[in-house]
Amino acid sequence: MTKRKALRALAGITSLLLVGFVYGLSQQSPTPPTTRPAAPPGHYYVAAFSDGDTFTVTMNGQEERIRLIGVDTPETHKPNSPVQCFGPEASKFTKEIVGNQPVQLEADPAGSNRDRYDRLLRYVYLPDGTLLNEKLIRDGYGFSYLTFPFSKQAEFAAAQAEAKNSKHGLWEVCETILNDGRWRSNDL
Repeated sequence: MTKRKALRALAGITSLLLVGFVYGLSQQSPTPPTTRPAAPPGHYYVAAFSDGDTFTVTMNGQEERIRLIGVDTPETHKPNSPVQCFGPEASKFTKEIVGNQPVQLEADPAGSNRDRYDRLLRYVYLPDGTLLNEKLIRDGYGFSYLTFPFSKQAEFAAAQAEAKNSKHGLWEVCETILNDGRWRSNDL
């Protein structure tokens, strides 16, 4: 076989392989987009996490910042403020426990609808019925925030007493400070 015939044969084989490859790709079903199922009415997916007690959801096509009622986690992103002890852990805990599942938001009839930063104030329930606000306090990721009135103050105060007595979370590793009726942890 001459060199020219060999090159033609090689070009023909290459063309056949290329056509077969393109045909094979065209026969594969397209990759479906990764979308979440629709959330049940009154439930929302978290679009972004700010810290342990604040996140953003998409509600009726608009982004709404949500502030958990009655719980205050140590700071991680507050302007002009240092990161506080157990702040990163609280942020990580909230992000991990909520994950990619829809949460139910509930207003408190005894309290305000929005705070001074225009965030919606809400109780946040996980799909299994766990009240995230109380769990953060009970597990030592935040303090009960009793400065403003809300209907679950007694439950949240009891959850904090339990966490403090059992030395859960920040109660074991942080210096805790009570100032003007509000708890906080030491700066890192």
